[in-house]
Amino acid sequence: MLFNSFEFIFVFLPIVFISYFFINRFSHTLGKIFLLLASLFFYRWWSPVYVYLFIGSMVVNGLIGYLLYKKTHTVTLKSRKTLLIIGVVFNVMILGFFKYYNFFTSTINSLFQINLPLLDLILPLAISFYTFQQIAFLVDVYRGDLKSFDWLRYGLFIAFFPQLIAGPIVHHNEVMDQYNDTSKKNRRLTILP
Repeated sequence: MLFNSFEFIFVFLPIVFISYFFINRFSHTLGKIFLLLASLFFYRWWSPVYVYLFIGSMVVNGLIGYLLYKKTHTVTLKSRKTLLIIGVVFNVMILGFFKYYNFFTSTINSLFQINLPLLDLILPLAISFYTFQQIAFLVDVYRGDLKSFDWLRYGLFIAFFPQLIAGPIVHHNEVMDQYNDTSKKNRRLTILP
């Protein structure tokens, strides 16, 4: 589903917009849950298979971010740095696999006259964006910029559909105040929870 498609403009966006404001009037938490589920549905619309990769990436990065957050004051800088390196390597490996596997395999095949199989890979929607967004999140947590860790806000920060395919890559602390603001003014003026 593209932002300029009829499905998005006349069905998905109006339903999500109206439903979010209705749900958010009763429960701010349920409003965020609804937006997260709508964002995952938006991603799933493009490719049902790759939504599992997206969710898996979010879970792994969330776990690493949570461990970094919990260990900020309790463990040595070296073990925190190791966690950060594991997170960055994990993200770069996934991105590299989808973007460069066939390139490197065909190069090796032509250089060494072998016949390694090429995979019929389609580049997952927004994989570069959400990979770099999660790396930025891990770096923010590593630096101690995270005030509190909340799985729901983290998931929405990564998956929020208007930003997912259009960007920009932002730091966690730049948008968290919007996720935490429960004032009526914020509910009426923005779709962010």
